[in-house]
Amino acid sequence: MEPKRITAEEAKKRLDSGESVAFLDARSDDAWRKAELQIPKSIRVPPDDAGAHLQEIPRRGLVVPYCT
Repeated sequence: MEPKRITAEEAKKRLDSGESVAFLDARSDDAWRKAELQIPKSIRVPPDDAGAHLQEIPRRGLVVPYCT
């Protein structure tokens, strides 16, 4: 399946409709430490160590990676 960009509004709409949505926080370690906000229940997947976190990524539903 081809990756597709979605807006924050579209992600919220899907969450509100009950769709299974997982957010992957793919920010670098430095960006993550400096960030003032994180999405609650997001899955931390550092880009330099993504392979070690594959088992944490859901196989069903919408998966939304984000970074800065």
